Amino acid sequence: MKGAASLPKAEDSAMEAGKRRGTKAGWEDRGYPQGKRGVALLTVIWVLTVLMVIVLSFSFMARTETLSTLAFKEGTEKRFWAEAGLERGIWELFYRKTRSNPPLSEEEAPWKIDGTPYKGQIGQGNYLVRIMDESGKVDLNTAPEQVLRTLITSLVGEVTDADALVDCILDWRDKDDLHRLKGAESDYYESLPKPYKAKNGDFDSLEELLLVKGMTPQLLYGEKNKKGLADFLTVYSRTNRVNINTAPKEVLLAIPGVSADMVEEILAYRKNQEIKNLQEIGGTVAQNQARIFPYFSFAPVGVFTVESLGFKDTPRAGYKVKTTVALTADNRYKTYYYKTPVTIKDEEGPSETALP
Repeated sequence: MKGAASLPKAEDSAMEAGKRRGTKAGWEDRGYPQGKRGVALLTVIWVLTVLMVIVLSFSFMARTETLSTLAFKEGTEKRFWAEAGLERGIWELFYRKTRSNPPLSEEEAPWKIDGTPYKGQIGQGNYLVRIMDESGKVDLNTAPEQVLRTLITSLVGEVTDADALVDCILDWRDKDDLHRLKGAESDYYESLPKPYKAKNGDFDSLEELLLVKGMTPQLLYGEKNKKGLADFLTVYSRTNRVNINTAPKEVLLAIPGVSADMVEEILAYRKNQEIKNLQEIGGTVAQNQARIFPYFSFAPVGVFTVESLGFKDTPRAGYKVKTTVALTADNRYKTYYYKTPVTIKDEEGPSETALP
């Protein structure tokens, strides 16, 4: 009995010795060859690594999709807020058209059409709306050459040859193929890599200016901190005069015979009331009315540009849309131009008039 009981102990001792020596009595007896001891561990590590990479990839993709969806949602909201402001601006134009009596309060006063910004709220968003009377701008097709030349020189003279640009614009819209001193006709445009002819006719849109020699998008639309020619030119007023009640300062300064002091008198007077004649302004404007009267009108032509900026917290992070409309006799409107989105300039949004 004692001998039989001692056999397991002997086998255990042999096993332990085999484990220490790496003999068949140890690992090899249990199916783990000595050369493959770490293969299983390395395999597990690699599988875990691959699984971690897959999980991280899915996590990154899910985060990206979430942020993209959120950005799309916020952008869509801002666009609809801007569209709401656009409709409010057009509604205000009809209100202005039908309003004949003087307003009894500030809330009843129609919106100004000289680019004054008005701020409103809709839901959790806001909109900032400006209305510009197109007759307060210089018409690209009918403006006197001197007015066009003075305006363009004052705006772009520091960065380009303004005289050459004006000559090219006049050559584009005239009916002949004769060159001005610094102008360009079809022979120049046909020599370009993508040739085309000079129109020799009226401009249909301001974007057509980009076809004219010397014109660039920066000059036309402006940059972040600078206005462009498109802010002061139009093709819709169809008159060689500008509306003195809505013309911006830059346009007023382009009128022959109008000085900086006269511009300040005009801006100060029209701030509280519409100008019906030059004599009522007084000062140097009244003294020079015979010379400057041929360049001014005193009422809008019925075509307006409405700009609307939809935003939540700050206007500079908003979405901007722009349209040009004409009011018709049957209380409808006709759209001439629509653009979305529009570049937001740095000067937009520092001050605004709160809506009732």
